[in-house]
Amino acid sequence: MKKTISTIFIGIMAVILYLPIFMLAVYSFTDSANIGAIHGFSMQNYVTLFTKPELREMIAGTLVLAFGSAFLSTILGTLGAVGVFYSGRFGNMIVGPLNQVPVVNAEVVTAFSLCILLIGVCGVDKSSFVSLLIGHTILESPFIYLSVVPKLKQMDNSLYEAALDLGASPAVALRRVVLPQIFPGVVSGFALAVTLSLDDYFITSYTKPATFDTISTYVVNATRGSQTEIKTALWALSTLIFVIVVLLVVIMNVTENKNEKKAGADNEKNR
Repeated sequence: MKKTISTIFIGIMAVILYLPIFMLAVYSFTDSANIGAIHGFSMQNYVTLFTKPELREMIAGTLVLAFGSAFLSTILGTLGAVGVFYSGRFGNMIVGPLNQVPVVNAEVVTAFSLCILLIGVCGVDKSSFVSLLIGHTILESPFIYLSVVPKLKQMDNSLYEAALDLGASPAVALRRVVLPQIFPGVVSGFALAVTLSLDDYFITSYTKPATFDTISTYVVNATRGSQTEIKTALWALSTLIFVIVVLLVVIMNVTENKNEKKAGADNEKNR
């Protein structure tokens, strides 16, 4: 009975979570101009998405920002996690709780703070794209830290100490021993950082140049306008983003499971 109830509950939650996205995907393959009435099948939304110059430029700029900021935040978050992990109890007691504050803090507060600090105090030119890149890197770095720390706690720390005993420098031991063991966490953090950048609105809107738009800011502005063709093309864009995210999650989980099975098999052989 408990198993049946659990299955039903999970099914209901899945419907609540994914039915809206499924409906959006259905409408993206129609020629409907408004939600509520499904007309004939059409691929026009996807054609518009890839042929409209302003949409292509917006998508390209968003991806450059997402991967660029994710790359920087992955470096900072990973080095921070490794540094805190090996700094002893004091570092873990101080940096760990401090890292959680940006994660749970309201994003609009972070956006206001960055706007005041970078543009008002530091005098960063808002039209230079630097403030936007810094803002997204600050947003994503704490999440990278949270992705890497569990992998550091799971790894066999004696391997690092053995590498030092055998003559490896700390830098070599970090590169050849520690990083391969925490790499799944680094990849997960990078993927999460890309997603956060694609999804962010508040920090982007307060730090971006006036002539630059990401997907989030473009969608908000488009929904306020009267260009029906652009609005329906964004249904197609949302569908593609969801499909890509699902594929990435599946690939990452399959790869991680294979690596865990391989590591388990290697441990059995060593025994």
